[in-house]
Amino acid sequence: MTEAPSSDVAFSPAVKAIQAARGSRDSYARMERRGGWRTELTPDIAGFIAAQRSFYLASASAEGQPYIQHRGGPPGFLRVLDAETLAFADLSGNRQYITLGNLSENPRVQLFLMDYANRRRVKIWGEARVVQDDPALLAMLMPEGAPGRAEQAIVIRVTAWDSNCHQHIPQRFEAADVLAAIEKRDARIAELEAELAQVKGGGRRELLPPEPPSTFLGTKGG
Repeated sequence: MTEAPSSDVAFSPAVKAIQAARGSRDSYARMERRGGWRTELTPDIAGFIAAQRSFYLASASAEGQPYIQHRGGPPGFLRVLDAETLAFADLSGNRQYITLGNLSENPRVQLFLMDYANRRRVKIWGEARVVQDDPALLAMLMPEGAPGRAEQAIVIRVTAWDSNCHQHIPQRFEAADVLAAIEKRDARIAELEAELAQVKGGGRRELLPPEPPSTFLGTKGG
C-alpha cells in the first residue's frame, strides 16, 4: 500500500476536489508524487523558528470546533528539540485552558509563524502532548527573565510543514529593530556633522590625504 503524502494532513478529499475544480490539482499532484511537504525541520527553518517572537497555535475540540491561541516571548522561546520536535513552556495566563482541553481529546495542532519584516510565513502541522512531570524540561524551556510561571510544557511532534509565498504579507518591523536602526542612523549623522564642523573650523588639511612627495621634490634645490 502506497504511503499517503505528508500534505494529506491538509489536502483532504474535499480539498482535492475543489483544487481539481479550480485548476490547481495537477500542480499539487506533482508535489505529492515527490512525497508532499517536508516532515523534518531543516537548519534554515530551525533558524527561522528560533528568531520568532510569537506564533499562533491552532487546536480543535473532538467535535471539530477550532481555537487559535497567540503565544509570545523572546526569540528562542519556541524551541527546536530535534528535526521532528518542537516545544515551549506554557506560562500561566487567563486560566481558560481552552487549548489544554482541546489537546486532552484531540492532539492535532497547527502552528502559524509570521516574519513580517522579511515577509515570510511558515505553517507547521503536528501532534501535541502536555508534559507536567518533567522539571528539567520545564527549566530548559523557560525563557530567561520571563514573567510568570510555567505550568507545563507543550511538546509537538512535527508531521509536516510548508513555507508560503510572500504575497499579501504587509511589511512590518519590531519596535526594537526600528529603534536600533534609528540609533545607528543618528550616530552616523553625528559623525558626519563632526567631520563637517572640523572642515569649517580650519581642520581641512587633517581630513585630506597628504600631498604626493613629488610636490615637495619639485621645489627643492631650485
